[in-house]
Amino acid sequence: MFNKLQYISQGNTVDEQLNNIHQALDNGCKWVQVRFKNHFSDDAFTLAETVKILCEEYLANFIINDNVYLAQQIAADGVHLGIDDMSISEARTILGDTKIIGATANTFEDIQNHIQNGCDYIGLGPFKFTTTKGNLSPILGLEGYRTIMEKMQENGLTTPVYAIGGITLDDVEQILQTGIYGIAVSGLITQATNKKKTIKQLKNDLHGSIIV
Repeated sequence: MFNKLQYISQGNTVDEQLNNIHQALDNGCKWVQVRFKNHFSDDAFTLAETVKILCEEYLANFIINDNVYLAQQIAADGVHLGIDDMSISEARTILGDTKIIGATANTFEDIQNHIQNGCDYIGLGPFKFTTTKGNLSPILGLEGYRTIMEKMQENGLTTPVYAIGGITLDDVEQILQTGIYGIAVSGLITQATNKKKTIKQLKNDLHGSIIV
């Protein structure tokens, strides 16, 4: 199955992005989603090309946010599609059956549609308010997650669901109790003063065991 911890990259320049991603990988992350919106295509290509090499070195999954054609061009492991991005079926046609396609959801109906269209995992959120992303969908909180996960169980839907949006270390245990598969975080890792300790704790919480 997929890694339960996803790191979504941050940084306003290629160098900032690379520094943050390298640190996340160096301290134990095994799944990187590159999010580098509103930048020149040459910069995005340079970043993606370098991150691909890094992820291969660290044996980590490499996902590109939104840009299906870039993911195809550099043979990334897959793509993550937002609610207003290209359709899953179109992305699947471009990338093929072996690539990972994730999709953002805010409701159970979103999840149903994504699964019917063939996505491999869901990013469900936001859990709380976050400044990382503009134009936030309605905040879900624990109750929202619990309700949606119960509906998934009732309908026999088993696609992995990741919580996303303003998650702190103190939130992880309660989030997992709702039936959520894993978490996707950005600022929690980027801004951590001790990234090794933070990532280790996240992994311990996510896997319910002590990881040395």
